[in-house]
Amino acid sequence: MQTTSHFPASTRRWLVPGLLAILAVAGCTSAPQVQTRAPTVDTRPLLSEEAEHDQKFARWVADFRASARAAGIDEVTLHSAFDGVRFVPRAVAADRAQPEFTRTVWAYLDSAVSAQRVTRGQEKLRQLRPQVDALVARYGVPTEILVAIWGMESNYGSNVGDIPTIDALATLGFEGRREEWARGQLLAALKILQNRDIAREQMIGSWAGAMGQTQFLPSNFLAYAVDADGDGRRDIWGSVPDVMASTANFLARSGWQAGQPWAIEVRLPPGFDYARAETDVRQSGAQWAGEGLQSMDGAPLPALPDASVLLPASARGPAFLVGQNFRTILRYNNSSSYALAVGLLAQKLTDGPGVQTPWPRDLQPLSSSQVKALQTALNARGFDTGTPDGTMGPATRRGVRAFQRSLGVAADGYPTLELLQRLGSAAQ
Repeated sequence: MQTTSHFPASTRRWLVPGLLAILAVAGCTSAPQVQTRAPTVDTRPLLSEEAEHDQKFARWVADFRASARAAGIDEVTLHSAFDGVRFVPRAVAADRAQPEFTRTVWAYLDSAVSAQRVTRGQEKLRQLRPQVDALVARYGVPTEILVAIWGMESNYGSNVGDIPTIDALATLGFEGRREEWARGQLLAALKILQNRDIAREQMIGSWAGAMGQTQFLPSNFLAYAVDADGDGRRDIWGSVPDVMASTANFLARSGWQAGQPWAIEVRLPPGFDYARAETDVRQSGAQWAGEGLQSMDGAPLPALPDASVLLPASARGPAFLVGQNFRTILRYNNSSSYALAVGLLAQKLTDGPGVQTPWPRDLQPLSSSQVKALQTALNARGFDTGTPDGTMGPATRRGVRAFQRSLGVAADGYPTLELLQRLGSAAQ
């Protein structure tokens, strides 16, 4: 655009006054001009839901990082652990999953103590005995029990999980359902890294943070893991001696009693009071024998000082006399089906017997919603089961037994579809 400065001086003498006159006239004939500012528009794109989630996760990690620093975790470890940390959606999905349908104990054992697992375990046991028997002797835990746990937890080391432990625990902590627990386990995992027992990229396991060939949680690793091969690291991922010794140490310090059997299958006498088949009813093997319990082969019952009767599948199924070592296996995984699987697999690895009493395979397990309907119906009939929650526990078994007694049938506390139907509730 040109300005008056580009014209000769002679021209500017008449051009400037003329322009001023024109502007003055224009100012008289047009409306006053009001300067207004256009409204400010935020042109920044809105964060996507995924981006907002990532920011929240990053803030949670930063907050935890600060608390871990205050707890004594060094900067090298913090950088290694968190610089590339990722949120793991499948860990949240697995943690929130509430299965509607449960497996029967016999279906679980069919898989857990399969012929293939027994054969492979026997081969592993033969390979390991020369080095492991002497190694674990000081713990008093039979090698076959350790190998059975190894088989149950990782199929003898072939499947240790594929989720980085730091990522899994950070995800569960951020998700919040079990934040306090996850924060404690995550801090324990950082201590393992700081101790240089394992590198971050090798610290892998399950969605729940269980690690290595026998699936230790980080807190259990700190408490029980053992450097059995003498390389200066406790390596439950790659060192079989460390795996076996660590697992033996866990069991020994959790109450394992050397020389006692994990359990024994028994025959119950006619008229047995099934209400006594609860884990809190404990007495010696001799006392149970005095009530008519017998071993399957007629041998005297073992000298268990505080044994209980376990009926995992109604009065029609097998019965077991279980003692302290069974309860110790429950410390490893609090499931009676799991503890049975470990014990039975260990027996099969040494050519011992399996379960001799047939399982009642015609019985259909109740779903979670059916158990809740059963609890609701029992409560309505005056057989107290507590608040209906879809889970079988001692209160529900007591309610079921009371109803069974009213019907004149075996009061074993085992829920069935027939009982639900007799209570007048439709199966869901």
